[in-house]
Amino acid sequence: MIGEVKVLKVVDQHGMSDFLNVVDGIYQDCLQYVPDLKSDIKDMFDKKKNPGLEFTNVQPFVAYRGTEPVGRIVGIINHRANKKWKTNNVRFSMIEFIDDPAVSKALITTVEEWGRDMGMDTIQGPMGITDFDKEGMLIEDFQLMGTMSTIYNPAYYPIHMEQLGYQKEVDWVQIRIQVPKELPARYARVAQYAKEQMGLRVIKLSNKDVYQYGYGKKIFDLLNKAYSPIFGYSSLTDAQADKFIHKYLKMIDKQLIPVVVNDEQRLVGVCITMGGMSQAMRKANGKLLPIGWYHLLKALKWRREKNAEMLLIAIDPEFQGLGVNALFFEDLIPIYNNYGFEWAETGPQLEDNVRELSQWKPLNPQFVKRRRCYFKKLIYK
Repeated sequence: MIGEVKVLKVVDQHGMSDFLNVVDGIYQDCLQYVPDLKSDIKDMFDKKKNPGLEFTNVQPFVAYRGTEPVGRIVGIINHRANKKWKTNNVRFSMIEFIDDPAVSKALITTVEEWGRDMGMDTIQGPMGITDFDKEGMLIEDFQLMGTMSTIYNPAYYPIHMEQLGYQKEVDWVQIRIQVPKELPARYARVAQYAKEQMGLRVIKLSNKDVYQYGYGKKIFDLLNKAYSPIFGYSSLTDAQADKFIHKYLKMIDKQLIPVVVNDEQRLVGVCITMGGMSQAMRKANGKLLPIGWYHLLKALKWRREKNAEMLLIAIDPEFQGLGVNALFFEDLIPIYNNYGFEWAETGPQLEDNVRELSQWKPLNPQFVKRRRCYFKKLIYK
């Protein structure tokens, strides 16, 4: 394409509007793309609404050819993560670009330079501020529908990354299962053992449990404990946990969130799932108003989509391998059938997490949507 590409910092509402809307042209004919709510993206850059900015430097950029926005990217430096992992990483996130190597190079080079100016020696991504933000560039299965909790991108994106000298750091895969009519026998045996020998049981939380009796905070304390060894993870602060609790746990059907406790009522495991929202998000087209909220509410309450999203599982390390996963399946499979869910898909799972991946074997899993975190060493001139 003809014309110089320039990349500008987003510093005002006009720049933010271009940042939000550039995806509309890139994905206008893509049936698999699930748009984010633009209000959620704006909140990411608002210190009053994103407590992660207390310890993170974040800078959005937009690429232009002439006056036309042709791409975007965000530079992120998570100082808590760098301190924990003894790294000097700058992350890139929300990268989007038309199929033009000049645009992708201009965007990624801008964040490389921004990172160098901040004293960083490595760039990695796509990764967000937290492990619960969208991460990993899709490198396979572009024909499959995206989800509200994961990145979808065109097939040319990873080609551009490799041409720019980026290498694999880690890969994630997602697990897709057909919901069985009955609990597989292996899970039934293990669940029985967990209940009879370990004194474990599933409970369901009410909003009162979450907000007044402290179970919301307990869930995020457990997530921090269980996920601490996982690639790139930095513990959520109390302020971040409060944000997730009040913004997201309130809207999810608590019947789809089994919690496992022991005889002493100690929280030892949680599985957060929800009904699929992909079609509803597409209908909302990134906006709650004027009627986007209605499509989302309908999918949550009245006309469910055919799949469930298994967002995360966290188990106290002291109780891993003792049947907690089987208790989750024993609880959820009848509920999924009652709700009319025909299939379910997990969030991204690290490809080398053998214990995590092996638990799905009795359900004849498909491993789909491989996605990649890239990295590159920054060279100082």
